Amino acid sequence: MVDMQKQAAGIAYRKTEGAGPTVIFCPGYASDMTGTKATALEAWAQENGRAFIRFDYRGCGESQGAFEDFTLTDWRDDVLAVIDELADGPVVLVGSSMGGWLMLLAALARPERIAGLVGVAAAPDFTDWGFTQEEKLALLTEGRLEQENPYGDAPTVTTRAFWSAGEASRVMIGAIAITAPVRLLQGQRDREVPWNRAETLAGLIQSDDVQTILVKDGDHRLSRDRDIALLLRTIEGL
Repeated sequence: MVDMQKQAAGIAYRKTEGAGPTVIFCPGYASDMTGTKATALEAWAQENGRAFIRFDYRGCGESQGAFEDFTLTDWRDDVLAVIDELADGPVVLVGSSMGGWLMLLAALARPERIAGLVGVAAAPDFTDWGFTQEEKLALLTEGRLEQENPYGDAPTVTTRAFWSAGEASRVMIGAIAITAPVRLLQGQRDREVPWNRAETLAGLIQSDDVQTILVKDGDHRLSRDRDIALLLRTIEGL
């Protein structure tokens, strides 16, 4: 059963009741819970009697607030609120792009709740490697940066507050103390996240049960039918 009209602490969500562990989908930057992967996971959960939650970070989608008022740490707290207030027992976090960064931060904060992690083009620390020096300077001096959005008409906006919170939340600076099983799905034609970052991330995670799955013709979204099928097989394998 899906609860279609709920908010918790300003966070809009859809919850499918079922057997655990609860699968929680964490969207990417400036994305929401209506994307292809989130809705495909919900359909899978309903068909298989699995517990599942998709949600919008504050300032995104149906959740309360303005997008530019929130930062990476605010959205990490949203993931933790979903784990603490909406999910029962162990959880499997599925993080897309920035959501992959947030799933790592949440796993570090709630290690006892994590049954597994699945990153889809996970982008931890992208405030470090995802901007040029000129763009970082613009963020520091002007307070915000507008960039062309390859997925929509409106520009992608990054604030200085978001960038600063990201720099303070970097995880790929040493061993990452996560011991749960981890799966990293990464397209090798991803223009946003260099594919070799997935291999580097896998090496830093302390768990021995880490697998990196490269999709040679895969892009950043990994939302084609065969990509979704791979994602579902990966989750079922956990």
